[in-house]
Amino acid sequence: MSTRRPKSRARVDSKGKEKKPDASPSGSVAGSGHPDDVFPLTLTSATQELFGCRCDEDVTADKPFKLLRKEDVLHDMRISSAVSDFSPVKQLVLDYPADELLLAYDRDLIYGSNFYLVLTVEAKDRHLKSLEAVGGEEALEPETSDLFTAQNTPEPKSWISLGSEKEIDEESVTDSRPRLKYRISRVRRAFGAPIRFSDRNAAETKDGYIECTPYQDKNFILKQMKRHCGVQAIPNFKSSSTQTRWTYPKNMCTQYEPREFSEEEKENCLLSKELKHFINLVGSRFDVAIQKNEIMDVFLDDWKALSEEDTSYGGKADTHLKEYQSFTDLHHSKDKTISSISWHPTINGVIAVAVTERLSFEDRINAFNKLLLNPSVILFWSFSDPINPQLLLECPDDVFSFEFCPSDPNIIVGGCMNGQVVLWDISAHVERLQGTRSSGEKKITANNNKLQGFEDKRENETSLVRYCAVSSIEHGHKAPITDIQWLPETFEVSRMGVPMENMNGICVQIVTCAPDCCVMFWDIRAPRVAAQTLADQKMQKVEEKPLENPHGAPNTFKHLKLTWKPLAKVSLPNMDTSGEYSPLKISLRDNTCDYHTAINADRAQLNAEGSDLAPDYSLLRMPSAKQHKPLEDICTQFYAGTEDGEIVYTDWKLEKDDSGRIFSTKPSHHFIIHDGLVNTVRRSPFFKDIILTVGGWTIAIWKEGVMNGPIIHSSCQKKCTVGYWSPSRPAVFFIGMEDGNIEVWDLLEKTHEPSQTQNITDTQITCIKPWVISSKQHLLAVSDHLGSLHILEIPWTLRRPSRNEKLSVDTYFEKEVDRLVYFEKRTEMRAKEKKNMEADELRKKMETILPEKTEKQISEEAKKEYDDHLSLEKVILKDMGLQPDTDNMADI
Repeated sequence: MSTRRPKSRARVDSKGKEKKPDASPSGSVAGSGHPDDVFPLTLTSATQELFGCRCDEDVTADKPFKLLRKEDVLHDMRISSAVSDFSPVKQLVLDYPADELLLAYDRDLIYGSNFYLVLTVEAKDRHLKSLEAVGGEEALEPETSDLFTAQNTPEPKSWISLGSEKEIDEESVTDSRPRLKYRISRVRRAFGAPIRFSDRNAAETKDGYIECTPYQDKNFILKQMKRHCGVQAIPNFKSSSTQTRWTYPKNMCTQYEPREFSEEEKENCLLSKELKHFINLVGSRFDVAIQKNEIMDVFLDDWKALSEEDTSYGGKADTHLKEYQSFTDLHHSKDKTISSISWHPTINGVIAVAVTERLSFEDRINAFNKLLLNPSVILFWSFSDPINPQLLLECPDDVFSFEFCPSDPNIIVGGCMNGQVVLWDISAHVERLQGTRSSGEKKITANNNKLQGFEDKRENETSLVRYCAVSSIEHGHKAPITDIQWLPETFEVSRMGVPMENMNGICVQIVTCAPDCCVMFWDIRAPRVAAQTLADQKMQKVEEKPLENPHGAPNTFKHLKLTWKPLAKVSLPNMDTSGEYSPLKISLRDNTCDYHTAINADRAQLNAEGSDLAPDYSLLRMPSAKQHKPLEDICTQFYAGTEDGEIVYTDWKLEKDDSGRIFSTKPSHHFIIHDGLVNTVRRSPFFKDIILTVGGWTIAIWKEGVMNGPIIHSSCQKKCTVGYWSPSRPAVFFIGMEDGNIEVWDLLEKTHEPSQTQNITDTQITCIKPWVISSKQHLLAVSDHLGSLHILEIPWTLRRPSRNEKLSVDTYFEKEVDRLVYFEKRTEMRAKEKKNMEADELRKKMETILPEKTEKQISEEAKKEYDDHLSLEKVILKDMGLQPDTDNMADI
């Protein structure tokens, strides 16, 4: 095989030195431009294939030129016009006198392109002669072995200064003064002494720590486009070596065959004693290894198995909320806002939202006729169909709050703007909601129906469910119902507000509040059958016949239609004046407002599996007062947030005065904390005595039983609209802002500001509701003022609690309580000290003023004190033996 080098522009002479590229015919050096009779061209692969001048195939280093017909080049320019690669030299080609053009392959990019076109006949002949001469000379190049043996290592030359060291000296940093030297030592008696370290609270010590908060420095905003600096270029020397000699790259192929033992060698190896001894030695260990392979996977990566496999989406490294899905309806939610949201307790992936008009009170009165034509609804959305709502609940008016019944999720209660309480029964539509979940057979069936075109409209039409019962307007609230909750199935409330034993074991009562200064308790059971006359019974039957199920609504709560009255009514009288508080949100002690804990999830699963066990509310009757058994361990105190930003702590029990009139007791405590209406009063799902309140520009956390004030009180930069606790982490809660941001507060990380802030929408956030799908997927439903519902996925860091997080948060709350109590005592102590100081000053003013002494009396007292001092000095000197005794000297 030949070892001669291919032809190249850069050649090596016989002395081993590299020659420079040939100078161009016009005298220009390669790389510095191109002569007038040469024009560089960049030909695409399509043009190269068309003219047969493909790089390293048709034109190579051995044959670096191609003769093109002038007619072919002009034909290509006529067809491709401006797209042709020869369009820059169109006029030059037309003026070329000969029939053939010389196209040279510029492999080393001497003129900056892969080809160059010769524009004159003289230059064509000159280039052809030079190329042929180069080819013949390079064909006689020495072999590689001779070439490398003739090369010598270049020797470095002496450095010649050109004045650049002055610029380097000017740019370098030098000391303007001698450096300071400090010597630190300790006393000799401290050498070898034991060192004792102790803990110190950095917050209590002045200058104990300095917090360096990040800020945006304006000096780094400007981008520096040009910079003046001085450098001096010197050659870099590098010494390297290798075991193999580098040669030019070339195409090679190698054929090999495995080397094996011969048959005789194989027989000798199998019959050898060394092989038998080795097999007997490792046979037992080999059996154990095979048995281990059957028991466990030896290829399993133990390090990866230690962590959870959720690092792809919402993994441990992810700390931000991610958009999972969004819902909006152009017909029902257009120009409306979402006032309340609630997840379906038993069907995953189904969420209900209540939409209301974005109108003021005056605009609502003026557009009353239009509102009647466009009734309010509650929309049921499913993850499987984000375009069309699955169910619509008809409402008599805009609903501001609604909740699913914990005992039967098919029963829904809502509070309207006109003060009415509404009940729905969706048990006939549960299969439709469950069918919205993704399953292959149902999708195929739906696709077949769509192809047939017969039942497509009937399948895609959204069912409208009419309400079963609605309360009477004259006996209900006189203002919009802003909060509605189910009482737990553990107890019920009597007409006097006394907790009683719930004999049914299901949720049968509801509590509502509105800004009309009252809280009402409602019972959904039918009243006891009283003695009626025959005429009344006939009249009742005559009235019931034409009104029996007129609009297809279920008869579950037929006994409550338009006759539903509140069981008990609790007012909130003002503590200082004769007015009353107007509550917006309430929080009961035994009602956590959340039914997505583990116990309630199991109960919801049982209800979903055994729907036949759902209670029949139409058969329930209210028992008599004699059958009630009062419960003493139920706390009747509750928190309420008002329109004026006040937090009220009161009792729902009613009392009677001497005349038998029923009245509500005054609240035991009230606090003015928030600077706006309170939109959230919610208990923690982990601590039943911890309450989160949000209103205005402030948030506060309260501990029930501590009436000195909130244990945590913080202000925000924007107005807060809603708040909610995390269902999985005791230290985390979410705050919705007026500017469309979500603030995530982590009390274990920061207590004075949110740990992270994330923008969700351009308008204010109206509702927040988290939900637990599984241990690896937690969702957060967020609604805005424009009627859009955003479903966000909570990251791993915000859903996975740390070790002993509940205990740490509980300890932190206890410390905050101690701090609050200490602050209260310190305030009382300071007030008492101030009072004592004022009393002392007053007492000093009342004391008699002593007469002033004369100069003679002052001089006499001073002389007396001086004589006493001299006498005392003599006694001391005598005792010390420094002064002789005058009496003894007289005797001598």
